[in-house]
Amino acid sequence: MEIQDTGEFCFPQLLNSSCRKSTIQSTKAMFLNTVLSIISVITVVLNLLVIISVSHFRQLHSPTNIILLSLAVSDFLVGLLLLPLEIYRNTTCWYLGEIMCAVYYYLGCYIPYISISNIILISIDRYVAICHPLQYPTRITAVRVKLCVFLCWLWYGLYSIFYIKEQIINLIEPGNNVSCLGQCSLFLSYVIGVADLILTFIIPVTAIVVLYMRVFVVAVIQARSMRSHVTFVSVQHPSKVKAKRSELKAARTLGVLVITYLSCFCPLYCYTFIYINLTDLSNAYLFIVLFYFNSCLNPVIYTLFYPWFRKAVKLIITLQILKPDSCVTNIL
Repeated sequence: MEIQDTGEFCFPQLLNSSCRKSTIQSTKAMFLNTVLSIISVITVVLNLLVIISVSHFRQLHSPTNIILLSLAVSDFLVGLLLLPLEIYRNTTCWYLGEIMCAVYYYLGCYIPYISISNIILISIDRYVAICHPLQYPTRITAVRVKLCVFLCWLWYGLYSIFYIKEQIINLIEPGNNVSCLGQCSLFLSYVIGVADLILTFIIPVTAIVVLYMRVFVVAVIQARSMRSHVTFVSVQHPSKVKAKRSELKAARTLGVLVITYLSCFCPLYCYTFIYINLTDLSNAYLFIVLFYFNSCLNPVIYTLFYPWFRKAVKLIITLQILKPDSCVTNIL
């Protein structure tokens, strides 16, 4: 009788229920994991700089920056938790237990959903600022934005529990768990998969695209109007010209942010849409990593387009924020 090599199994003492160890140990896989680990560290550091900048300097406590702060927090958690756990899950046996597996998938749903909600809030913010500028100061206030951000974090926290309900059921009733020991897999029914696809992809992406298409059209019209009347308006109302240019620049910058997000976000959901009945998302590893990589790109966009972020980073690195009253520094 042929004797199996127990070293191939995650739990050699439980051969009948143990998964086999991952065979992804090639040089290419090790190189990919090294790159992803570096990306994870960069994501944490850059988003931490965004969080400190917006939180510390009072001039940056605007409604738009509050949303960017919320986005930076979710991106920070991606780099700190999701990327390392995703690398671990795909390169070795899962020895952290089923409870931690459920927690991982809960966070894997919750944190990206928060990013989606933040992008929607950014689109609404720019829509009101560009299309209804006179109503912007009264409609978009810091208090309202904070409330919206809080409700988004609360709502998606509850929604994520519902989304992984079957995973929790598998923990309560181990007999229902079809996976072997040493594997962390998410099991979704067809109905929940379709519902999630509609609620977290089709509807949000449609709303984002519609809002930003409207913003783009109005911004182009306003830019042309400013160029045709720049001499007269700049002489009579120089402050209005500066404010309008600032709004248009913000719309352009946040537009780049939205497009980058959709470019990283859509491939994963398109893959899920094609294989809507899949029960194991391990084949979507590269798409998941691409989605998480967006969290590293967002601070890079801030660095390229926001002078205030570059100035804030300089003050943070040189430890000048430790000086008294540094929070009232002119950063804009």
